[in-house]
Amino acid sequence: MGYDFDKVINRYNTNSVKWDKTERLFGDKDILPMWIADMDFACPNPVVDAIKERAEHGIFGYTSRSRNYFEAFIDWVERRHDWSIKKQWIRCTPGIMTALSIAIQTFTNEGDRIIIQTPVYTPFTEVIEKNNREIVLNPLKLDHKKYKVDYENLKEVAANTDVKMIILCNPHNPVGRVWSKEELTKLGQICMENDVLVVSDEAHMDIVHKGSIHTPFASISEEFADNSITCTAPSKTFNLAGVQMANNIIPNKELRDSFTNMIDRLYLGLSNTFGVTAVENAYRYGEEWFDKFLDYIEDNLAFLTEFIETNLEEIKVIPPEGTYLVWLDCRELGMDAKALEDFLQKKAKIAFDEGYTFGVGGEGFTRVNIACPRQTLEEGLRRIEKAVNESLIRVGKETQ
Repeated sequence: MGYDFDKVINRYNTNSVKWDKTERLFGDKDILPMWIADMDFACPNPVVDAIKERAEHGIFGYTSRSRNYFEAFIDWVERRHDWSIKKQWIRCTPGIMTALSIAIQTFTNEGDRIIIQTPVYTPFTEVIEKNNREIVLNPLKLDHKKYKVDYENLKEVAANTDVKMIILCNPHNPVGRVWSKEELTKLGQICMENDVLVVSDEAHMDIVHKGSIHTPFASISEEFADNSITCTAPSKTFNLAGVQMANNIIPNKELRDSFTNMIDRLYLGLSNTFGVTAVENAYRYGEEWFDKFLDYIEDNLAFLTEFIETNLEEIKVIPPEGTYLVWLDCRELGMDAKALEDFLQKKAKIAFDEGYTFGVGGEGFTRVNIACPRQTLEEGLRRIEKAVNESLIRVGKETQ
């Protein structure tokens, strides 16, 4: 089946957060949006066809998830990650962030502390604070363009009796690490020793670059499985963020029952009719599309890396092992967080996710979404190159 990832699709007037809210969010209709983790590619044809067929039926009543739905997801996880999961372990929510909020409300109390590893996905901070819990930082360490876990610090903070949970990001957003089995094992052992529940956001679990292997945290051992909740979704894999569907894997029956009770209390158990259709068909029939997508992203990453190394010596690429997001080190531009944001948005006319929004360790960096046609990616890079060339930064260097 042919898929054209080079095709530029007009996404305006589709209620797209990424495109239709650009002017309102950034104050300029001419800004090129390359920020939020949302692809600019059409979904797999079998997904689109299945949604059309379901729409033609014309009745959209209360919808359940069939055995076929769960089997499609279970088969995908087995095939792609060599992890055998059971249907009874799966609990569905309208998105991963909903699952994180449910987990926080279920397994911690107000005032309890939760560990995050910055710089990290901004909503982690928000979901903890909005649920009146306290954040404990275990900042990642940058070592020769590679981020690592600070295990000594993790041991120290996890030992506090009021620390009840860690939200793990695997693969990590925004720095692109795909944590190895060895790294996850060290983290898991520390959490086990200190009775810290691991809630693992594995939204990007399928998007892994060549040379790396994603290890689901709970797949490492029965002990880790019993002390964890694994949050997954088809949103990043198949560009289905808008259907608001997540599959959360909870092998421990006691944890699962408590999580389910909170879902029931909040009346979040029902599913979107088209979401069920989209997710089942994506996992069952979307693999050909996904494999071609991975190849395209690999090529986009190579293009971006070569372009920056050739034309933008002040910017360094932090090589991602996973996700379709790239973390750029812009510190040699010599700007503070606000100046860098203004430079990219007002001078280069491009919207990235600014590094400071990801917390401690993010200032001086920016995150770019490369899940777009090559034409769009090149346009964004050319805009940065032009802005740098026209700025006093490079002029000043050349006259020294």
